[in-house]
Amino acid sequence: MLRRNIRLRREYLYRKSLEGKERLLYEKKRKIREALQEGKPIPTELRNEEAALRREIDLEDENTAVPRTHIDDEYAYAAEKDPKILLTTSRDPSAPLQQFVKELSFVFPNAQRMNRGGQVISEIIESCRAHDYTDVVLVHEHRGVPDGLIVCHLPFGPTAYFGLLNVVTRHEIKDKKAIGTMPEAYPHLILDNFSTKLGDRTANILKHLFPVPKPDTKRIVTFSNQSDYISFRHHIYEKHGGPKSIELKEIGPRFELRLYQIKLGTVDQAEAQIEWVIRPYMNTTKKRKFLSN
Repeated sequence: MLRRNIRLRREYLYRKSLEGKERLLYEKKRKIREALQEGKPIPTELRNEEAALRREIDLEDENTAVPRTHIDDEYAYAAEKDPKILLTTSRDPSAPLQQFVKELSFVFPNAQRMNRGGQVISEIIESCRAHDYTDVVLVHEHRGVPDGLIVCHLPFGPTAYFGLLNVVTRHEIKDKKAIGTMPEAYPHLILDNFSTKLGDRTANILKHLFPVPKPDTKRIVTFSNQSDYISFRHHIYEKHGGPKSIELKEIGPRFELRLYQIKLGTVDQAEAQIEWVIRPYMNTTKKRKFLSN
């Protein structure tokens, strides 16, 4: 099993190494197409390659016209099966952290909690690969307050690191009468204001934690980005009479996420390439945003 995982990882890294060459070839063919469509001369630097590039353009179809990326490989089979998530914590979790993780296990469909015990991260990841888990979510704390959340996609990544702020559990919501029991239906997903390339990448990581819902489900999960702080909210709605008389109830928990790093690998791989990381100088401009325009 270990040799197989090493071989699969090498194949994945090799495919990823070809992306630069494929992207360069794609740009060359794009320039040829534009010149032909607009009746302009072929760019000087491409005239020696024109015949070969035209042959490749003639052989393209809808599956080969745009080069695939490592992101396509990461979630290539996401639509074929529902996500299967393992939830765990840092070692020796406090009671508030255990309660929060318990509530997260109801938020994410098909999620299973595991007591960390003395297990190291590499053992957890290897076990999850062997049992066909699609994601591992680790929650960290500081002095009893949840302050970090890591989403690791399997088998090869990516891994997103979030700061966790303003956590309010279900039982801390003031209107306790409106809470009710936690529904188990797959929720509709709302992803608001993720308009940049990094925002789209972040939304892609978050949305694949949830399976496709049925059209009539009344459960809603929202990730709303405002100034790079992602607000998580969890609601159900009820209809009373006409289409305009809809009552929205928050069932919790609620919290904010702050992305600070994405790695092209799993959480146990210290040598994995860093795709994006927030730097201290990035916060010098108050209006600077990364997830939205």
